[in-house]
Amino acid sequence: MSITVQHVFTAPPEPAAEKSPLAFSPYRVFTREEWAKLRADTPMTLVPRELEQLSGVIEDLSMNEVEQIYLPLSRLLNLHVAAAQELHAVTTRFLGRRDGRVPYILGIAGSVAVGKSTTARVLRALLARWPDHPRVDLITTDGFLYSNAELKRRGLMDRKGFPESFDRARLLNFLHDVKSGKEKVEAPVYSHFHYDIIQDQTTVIDRPDILIVEGVNVLQPARLPRDGMAIPFVSDFFNFSIYLDADAKVIEDWYVTRFMRLRQIAFRDPAAYFHRYALLSPDEARAKALEIWRTINEKNLLENILPTRQRARLILRKCPDHRIDTVSLRRI
Repeated sequence: MSITVQHVFTAPPEPAAEKSPLAFSPYRVFTREEWAKLRADTPMTLVPRELEQLSGVIEDLSMNEVEQIYLPLSRLLNLHVAAAQELHAVTTRFLGRRDGRVPYILGIAGSVAVGKSTTARVLRALLARWPDHPRVDLITTDGFLYSNAELKRRGLMDRKGFPESFDRARLLNFLHDVKSGKEKVEAPVYSHFHYDIIQDQTTVIDRPDILIVEGVNVLQPARLPRDGMAIPFVSDFFNFSIYLDADAKVIEDWYVTRFMRLRQIAFRDPAAYFHRYALLSPDEARAKALEIWRTINEKNLLENILPTRQRARLILRKCPDHRIDTVSLRRI
């Protein structure tokens, strides 16, 4: 199936100091209205009460958002999954092997508080309703962070979420096993309530049709070795990747809003890692949220996450009200 686009396309917005000297963009950029038309006859398979469960702490999903953005995206991904399954089938016939189907892996990247988890949950729900791939699993790379004890030992507690705070070897081995079609692959579990890995608890991934992998640094490339030896990185295992994008100041506002909201709910529990923030005054809590954002999360965004944006197959650009404004699809 081919899609002909009649418009003049421009590259996704870039910081002023990083304008590309190239006269072309590797992306086709769709307005919200243009993208919505690509839904075609894809049926709406979610009902309003399900959207309440899929929405985030500060992001209330609307039926309009699903219909105009996520249904066309699920249609595109369904076509990609079918093509990948066919390619795998013809390749195994060529090699004279009888390998079973391997999971299609979808990566979702972007800053803290940009809405990755919400997007991942919506896509999981929509993709699981297509008849050819009903088993869709979802994991976050938070489970592959080093434990707090190990981060303290390495002096990395203040850099939690930065690339060096992840057990990349364990994550790569996990993705290799999944992509190889191995049964019952275990992934560690992370608790945002405890702000740490849950010891002796795992999530089992058992040959799903699709695996969604969500995390801040999933598009981070590895350093190229001088001897030319292969060093795999996480996105090597992806069939498709999505980057959730918004202005840094907008994400800052979302982070602070979420922090203040969590202060009223999860942080109130004395067992919560961040319970001490529930005891602060509103002004003190807001100041603490801004401090955490500017010294850790914004720094990680600008140094490590944002530079990977152009490695994504598709970029969803968000407005301050959380609505997707433009969709940038990499040209094939």
